[in-house]
Amino acid sequence: MNLPNKLTVLRIFLIPVFMIFALVPFPMGSVSILGTKILVTQLIAALIFAVASVTDWLDGYLARRDHLVTNFGKFADPLADKMLVMTAFILLVQQGMAPGWVVAIIVCRELAVTGLRLILVEEDGEVLAAAWPGKIKTATQMLAIIFLYLNNVFFNNLHIPMAQILLYVCLFFTVYSGIEYFVKNKDVFKGSM
Repeated sequence: MNLPNKLTVLRIFLIPVFMIFALVPFPMGSVSILGTKILVTQLIAALIFAVASVTDWLDGYLARRDHLVTNFGKFADPLADKMLVMTAFILLVQQGMAPGWVVAIIVCRELAVTGLRLILVEEDGEVLAAAWPGKIKTATQMLAIIFLYLNNVFFNNLHIPMAQILLYVCLFFTVYSGIEYFVKNKDVFKGSM
């Protein structure tokens, strides 16, 4: 197994570790960062999520740079990303830190685009590459999740709800990129309705 694929597998294994720190009420107390109180478990969960998010960028970069693109990577990398992000969003809803309707839209879009990818591979053998709006969607989703777990730490003193702003920016790019994927690939549905 090459290094990019190992990073993808690591990202998958970090999901349950992230869940443990996000959910289990370990008696670790809290810390104050820039005047913002953060539970130690939330801080650890945010750091684990951040490390997992960096592996998303790193595995793709290494696979392209070193010509190590594999079928396993094409399958597992987007799956790992969606598993990580959807898990975090669902936990944020459970913990009352994100509105359920926002997360429902994000999850539905991810499932719809995954279905579109499957149809395109079956029809044309074509792997639907992520376009820039999709990359922005992923980056803003990951940043929103980190800032939500960190209680908006770097922006509270400025009275800017950056975590919520990022959440709605990622919602916009989630919807926009989903529509863009379907509009660009509408031909796959011709004659089937």
